[in-house]
Amino acid sequence: MMSETNPLLSRVADAVYWMGRYIERAENVARYIGVNLNLQLDLPLDPAHQWQPLIDTSGDTESFQKRYGVATQARVIEFLAYDTENPSSISSCLRSARENARSVRETISSEMWAQINAMYLQIQSQRSMPEPERLLDSLREIRMGCHLFQGVTDATMTHNEPWHFLELGRKLERADKTSRILDVKYFMLLPSSKEVGTPYDDIHWAAVLKSVSGFEMYRKKYGRITPRDVVDFLVMDRDFPRAVHYCICCANESIHTISGTARGYYQYRSEQLMGQLLSELDYTSTDTIIKGGLHEYLDALQHKMNEIDDSVRTEFIARASQSQSQSQTST
Repeated sequence: MMSETNPLLSRVADAVYWMGRYIERAENVARYIGVNLNLQLDLPLDPAHQWQPLIDTSGDTESFQKRYGVATQARVIEFLAYDTENPSSISSCLRSARENARSVRETISSEMWAQINAMYLQIQSQRSMPEPERLLDSLREIRMGCHLFQGVTDATMTHNEPWHFLELGRKLERADKTSRILDVKYFMLLPSSKEVGTPYDDIHWAAVLKSVSGFEMYRKKYGRITPRDVVDFLVMDRDFPRAVHYCICCANESIHTISGTARGYYQYRSEQLMGQLLSELDYTSTDTIIKGGLHEYLDALQHKMNEIDDSVRTEFIARASQSQSQSQTST
């Protein structure tokens, strides 16, 4: 339990928090690209219409357009996977995750360091987009490497404050990316689709589910694919590990474990914001969300998660650093 008198070292909290976010981001981007590559085999789509949404989902549309222009397959993959000037590319995320891991070698397990180092060396060995026949395999290796890192982390790292900071970063990043892919795809497909209820429509929505590794679990729960049920599954589900509701539940558990505050109470603004968001998810319905405007709801949701992120770093990481400085001054 974190306290004013014995705070977790700020550099450790900051490093593991961002390590969790960067690994999750790299895995998400690799999955999005892989799903899009497979989608083009099923549907004859205009390249710009197919690849621009990946840039929109990343939130880097302006930066991409300035440097690359039109969103073609090769340009989007280069930007999202291998561009070292893009801080959210797979290459940049793995480099940043490794730098954070290096700074806290005494906190993480040797197995965690070995895995994150192996992923970094793998992406460094490529430098640029592999041959087309090798690209899908390369993206699959990145995804599996990130899954392995998460598994190794849960199995070899003590589930104490540093682990909860890592988990908090991972779950906030995951909820954010799920909301973004749903927002962009829902906006693209629902208003403009001319093939509603056709196999083409099903292929599009199946791709949305595959973008969050949720296709099989969705089919087990709902059977037929409908836009309303996809929203229900990806936002409101309490059991699917990439659903927004599930991620916020886990993040709430971690933040209360870090602070030591009992569930249902708060002493930090980040706890209050997290509790408010969780209550909204607990007591609203999918139909209410859609009726009020899904884009507006998801946009507000992303804003609230950004507020939580800011509060976590201000209240736990910056405050820990301030407390350490005061302690050093007094001695």
